[in-house]
Amino acid sequence: MPAVLADPVWFWQRIVSPHMAGLAEALAWSGRRVTYVAEQPMSEDRAKQGWTPARADAMTLRLAPDAAAAASLVAGAPEDSIHICQGFRGNGVVGPARIALDARGLRQWVIMETVEERGWAATMLKRLEYARLMRKWRHRIEGVLAIGHATPAWLAARGMPAERIMPFAYFLPEPTIPTQPERSKEAPFRVLFVGQFIERKRINLLIDALARLDGHSLELVVVGAGPLEADLRQRAGARLGDRVTWLGQQPMHEMPAIMAGADCLVLPSRHDGWGAVVSEALMAGTPAICSDRCGAAGVVRASGVGGVFKAGEVAELAEKLSMVVQFGQVTPERRQSIRHWSKCLGADAGAKFLDDILVSRKRGEPRPAPPWHKIVIGT
Repeated sequence: MPAVLADPVWFWQRIVSPHMAGLAEALAWSGRRVTYVAEQPMSEDRAKQGWTPARADAMTLRLAPDAAAAASLVAGAPEDSIHICQGFRGNGVVGPARIALDARGLRQWVIMETVEERGWAATMLKRLEYARLMRKWRHRIEGVLAIGHATPAWLAARGMPAERIMPFAYFLPEPTIPTQPERSKEAPFRVLFVGQFIERKRINLLIDALARLDGHSLELVVVGAGPLEADLRQRAGARLGDRVTWLGQQPMHEMPAIMAGADCLVLPSRHDGWGAVVSEALMAGTPAICSDRCGAAGVVRASGVGGVFKAGEVAELAEKLSMVVQFGQVTPERRQSIRHWSKCLGADAGAKFLDDILVSRKRGEPRPAPPWHKIVIGT
């Protein structure tokens, strides 16, 4: 149990997200009293993507389906509690909860992803709105847990004091990786995409980049579903022929094996607040390539494997792919090395990091460094 700070921690989220609840559960197992408040167990769209609510064995789970329920929970929160709230804008009942927390004078942190900017007019309006929110809240909260490599600088530019911004991530429960069948050394290099078939994910860019890699033996495995499926299948058939396998939507418990069976995951999105599939791939020992508009680009660079390319640049993506393909299939030894490094992205590491942040804030000590700020050895 933490020796210095035993203040209870409350998480306020719209759903019981496996990308956030795993961190809360790990923090509870470390000895803290943790309460997780959600508007609903799972949203309909996330359920269709194969998501399932995370377990709540050590933490206390509470549901607040409306503002009145959220206000009632705030009224009963302990005086020494610390509240970590999802985002500055709206977010269902989290918004009213933050106002109620402020009225009681309870300690607050905000946790948020990279903000998407697209189009000059919309970007300017969004920046003005966040500048207003920073002026309102910057001295009323203890800080921001900024998810995504570009988020800290973006928030600072909007007026949040730099000393109140902590680089953060989605810390996921460590997966159980089943033993993988041995692949022939002559088997093609396996590239994996996991996600929705929507324009923002830019799967077409990945297909076009792979089509440029003449002379390489490779295959593309695609997991997911969405409105662009027919168009993408046609494009892939025309450009890659029979080198594409479409697995459809897969449940979350199947993903560790699929991740560990690939040689590289690619997330070519024009925007992703984080991109949890990147963390999932690295935790399965699989190198990842993503665009610089993905929040996880920072951990990809820190991992020392895979690579980051400029969003929308097909030639640069093809170059990164070519470099990774030249390494050949991921050997068991290399996979184990990547998995060992990626423990820094696990829920236990995240819980310790969050605890260190809260302790250092209370003591007035220097902020801790993110756990992924270290070098991969032997990869």
